[in-house]
Amino acid sequence: MAEPETPPKSPPNRLVLIVGGVLAVAAAGLLAVVLGGRGAPPASQALEEGAPGDLTVDVAEAPALEPTRELRCFVNGQFVGMATLVDCARRNGLATDALDVGLDATGALAAAPTATFDPPPAAPTPTVVVAPQPETQPQPEAPAAPPPAAGPACLRFAGSEWRNLGDGLSQSACVRALFAGTCVRPGEALYGRYGDTSLRLVPRRVEQSPDNTRFRTLVEQDRNCQFPDLG
Repeated sequence: MAEPETPPKSPPNRLVLIVGGVLAVAAAGLLAVVLGGRGAPPASQALEEGAPGDLTVDVAEAPALEPTRELRCFVNGQFVGMATLVDCARRNGLATDALDVGLDATGALAAAPTATFDPPPAAPTPTVVVAPQPETQPQPEAPAAPPPAAGPACLRFAGSEWRNLGDGLSQSACVRALFAGTCVRPGEALYGRYGDTSLRLVPRRVEQSPDNTRFRTLVEQDRNCQFPDLG
């Protein structure tokens, strides 16, 4: 008599391995999430520590600030409180583009009329040299050739006086000698002269004037206080 055939048993070891593998993957994922959360600082802490997402104020882009943002407003050289750019311009009786906007000495965003703290100084007085007259008139001689023209003088105003930086410079070279590497804050200004032309450094630009009163932009200044557009 033939023995009954025994049905094959399901391998329990395979099922255990599959379940164990799934649990191991899930545990590894959970551990990575926990450790990652511990290593990353909260968003508020990252902003406080100066993360790349911080809000920064670029002086060159300051005129494009939100119209509702308040700045330190100056009128006639005096701080008059916080105001929007439009309101500060109204208090000064000027258009908004007549205000310089940037960081003041306290590091806060401020707006002030151009050169309100430093009005133009008086033009230098030309020095007239009178040659002494000889007692007897010498015999006329052939006129000597005139010396070559030295060119306009480049002057800097500092310490309540004008100082000569050189003669015969080009206007571009004079602007660089006067102002390259120097930036000023809103309302401040530095002055120089090229021949009979007044030069004025104000935030983001150098201006020129033929009469020391009406100034117009000569060249823009970049955020590194240089003049890449000068020839």
